[in-house]
This record gives sequence, structure tokens and C-alpha cells, in this order.
Amino acid sequence: MNISPFFLDLHSAYQAEMDDLTFDSDGRDVLRQRLADKRKQIGFLVQMMELSPEMVAVIFHQGFSFSRPAMMDHLLSHDADELPEWGGLADGVDMAPWTRQLVEVILQAPKGEWFLSVAAGLHYLAGKPAVASVRAGDDETDDDNGEEDDGSDGQDDFNNHESDEVRGDARDREESGANWLEGQGFDRKD
Repeated sequence: MNISPFFLDLHSAYQAEMDDLTFDSDGRDVLRQRLADKRKQIGFLVQMMELSPEMVAVIFHQGFSFSRPAMMDHLLSHDADELPEWGGLADGVDMAPWTRQLVEVILQAPKGEWFLSVAAGLHYLAGKPAVASVRAGDDETDDDNGEEDDGSDGQDDFNNHESDEVRGDARDREESGANWLEGQGFDRKD
């Protein structure tokens, strides 16, 4: 499966947004409550669809299923300005009944069809276990410090907050993603 840099970068941001929403400061799972709150704010969220689609796409968590995986794989190969029309994708995206009102509001907004294509792609990608290996393969080929890959994923260092290198790499990837989005015409998030 060929995944565009646009979807790879957004997938990382989407996963981070889901992680942020899942637990409160006491470690309790509050995802359902936070998603319900976000869905009530759809009128405000439509303003963020173009600049931060990953922050809005989470409202559809567990609301899409996909009957045409080949069509979705094809969607993921496109960059932001080349996405297929939502009307052509909607046939292969089955939506839970509770999503219909959200979709109606989004379709009335400028770039609503574009956003729904992005949201469907992100949800489809979130359900694909192969994404982690695609991302890992990119990291190995983009290794610019000349060190060989020792096969470890660096997770122990990151979880223990012992490795400045791991945190630096994450900042570099975030900066690269921000630069790429800016090159695509998006404003920089501060």
C-alpha cells in the first residue's frame, strides 16, 4: 500500500489527538465523554477542518466502516490537493446513524467534502496495522545521523524519558511535517 506523506503525517497527529482525548490526568478513560463534548461543538469545529483536520476527524471515531478497501487504499495515496471527491467515496463508506447530522453540518461548510475525504482516510488508516511498519520503514530510510539501525524501536528510552535523541527526533519529524503542510498552503500551528 502506497501512503502519501500527507496521510502519514496526519495519521501521527490523529493518533496523538486520540491519545490526548483518551485519559484524564488521573489515568481514567474519558474518551467517550470527551468525544461527546467535541461532537456538540461541531459548529465551532468546522472552522478548524482545513487547518487541523486531525483534531476534527476524531469526532467520527468508530463511526465509519469501509466496504471498499481498494478504494480507500487508493485514497491514501493522494496528497492534500489531489483527494477524490467525497461523493465518489461515500459509496464505500458506511456511516453509523449518529454521524449523519455531523456530516450534514460539515457538507455545508467550505471544504466540507475535502474534509470528509480526509476524515474517512484517517479512520481507515487508523484501522490498518501495516501503518506502523510503513512509518518505521520511513524512519529507517530517513536516518540522517549515519548510525546503523540496531533493531530496537527506542520505545524504552522514550517511555523512561531518558533519551534526548528520541525527543529530538520527534521534534524534527514534527517540524518537517509543519514545513510540509506550510508548503501545501496551510498556515503554521503555533
